[in-house]
Amino acid sequence: MKKLQVISIMILCLLFIGFIPVNSSAQLSPEISTIIENSQASNAFWGIQVRDQKGDLIENLHGDKLIRPASNLKLITAGAILDRIGVDYRYGTILFGDGELKDSVWVGDLIVKGSGDPSVNGEFYNDNPLFVFEKWVSALKNLGIQSIQGNLVGFDGLFDDVPYPKGWEWDDLTYYYAPEISALSFNSNVVNLEVIADGPVGTTPKIEWSPFNTPYVEFINEQIITVPGTRFDESYRRILGTNTIFLRSTLPQGHYETEPLSVLNPSTYFMDTFYRYLEMRGIEIDGSIFINSDYYDWKGLSELDLTPIDVHLSEPMFRLVEWLNQESDNFFTEMMVKLMGHSSFNVQGTTELGLNVLKEFMHEMEIDSSTVTLRDGSGMSPATLIQLEQFNHYLTKIKEKEYFTYLYNSLAVAGQNGTLAHRFRNSEVQGKFIGKTGFVSGVRALSGYLTTQSNQELTVTIITNNYSVQTSHVDFIHQRILEQLYSLY
Repeated sequence: MKKLQVISIMILCLLFIGFIPVNSSAQLSPEISTIIENSQASNAFWGIQVRDQKGDLIENLHGDKLIRPASNLKLITAGAILDRIGVDYRYGTILFGDGELKDSVWVGDLIVKGSGDPSVNGEFYNDNPLFVFEKWVSALKNLGIQSIQGNLVGFDGLFDDVPYPKGWEWDDLTYYYAPEISALSFNSNVVNLEVIADGPVGTTPKIEWSPFNTPYVEFINEQIITVPGTRFDESYRRILGTNTIFLRSTLPQGHYETEPLSVLNPSTYFMDTFYRYLEMRGIEIDGSIFINSDYYDWKGLSELDLTPIDVHLSEPMFRLVEWLNQESDNFFTEMMVKLMGHSSFNVQGTTELGLNVLKEFMHEMEIDSSTVTLRDGSGMSPATLIQLEQFNHYLTKIKEKEYFTYLYNSLAVAGQNGTLAHRFRNSEVQGKFIGKTGFVSGVRALSGYLTTQSNQELTVTIITNNYSVQTSHVDFIHQRILEQLYSLY
């Protein structure tokens, strides 16, 4: 009888244990549920996970579901980049001479070996995207070179010639956030358009563009100046497969507009700009521009047979990752994905190889990569999917890595910088949340680390998929949720 009693008690204990709340059964606080239910986006898909300082799950809504993370995916991609490539890695873009100097004439070709550097632009160089060309002109003049009897050759074979990841939408490809990817890139592979609507109503506004109104692109200016106070209606479209860009915006009189617009064949754009800049600085060239994309051709060429003229070293990788995350730069991200493919397998870099490396990293970070669908590293593709719970767990797991400080410092601060500079101002979470935004059509995402009023650091992921209201309203709901978490914990 006593034996039966003990067995009965054990069974009751096991049944009782089954009803004890554990981490995986955490539910959403009523206060946060109410915020979502009373919003105009209550019929959207909402996914929320929050973990405390110990990594225990304290808030959970749809954690087991697949979500579209948009640019929140960059939090994982950036971690992989720091892990696989290293925080101190620097790109080296080299200018070689293949020939000899006779008096003041270089007889032979100049060769630029592309390294996949996404930062040959003005962001790190006093807003001067031509800085590397200025440096190379000075190097040539210091050698006494006044003219070149030969060609300008650009090598871009470090990466393959596939310009975009799979799934990017065609109507994005005109704009700066979806440029072509190439191992030889300049000015983020865009031209910077300026539109000045200072003429009479009904006329066409003036346009200028940099670098130096380059004829590499052709603008068809069909824009119209409207009466002051009317709405600015933006319309830019590059005809795919060309460098012809139609401008069809309507702009109120007095309006000033800037827009970076993408170009076709960025390697040629790089070399064409270099060619024109050399001539502007008085170095004559009697040859043409050629692009060499053969990875194995370069591998078979001994650099000992070439004359190194100058090497441009980028800022260290951790500085580039700061830009990538704070500005949510798709171009930087996809360039680095291809670099991961090249550096990991010692072959020509491709998006597919880079994503394989990213999946390996995910597996190491306890993400079930078999459930993940990856089309890119930046989250631009709507086909990119990941389970919410695994994504949020990653944000806790990555804290164990020695390079986490660099990843943490790369994130935007609420109300202060990056993509969060204009959000959470005059909110109690201003300066208390550091994280990453995400946006593609129908997706708004926010993930990072929130310091609460009791000085706890929470790991937060808020994902809204399939909404039809204005994004500003979803942002408002995200802010209210963060503020509630700040007060609750």
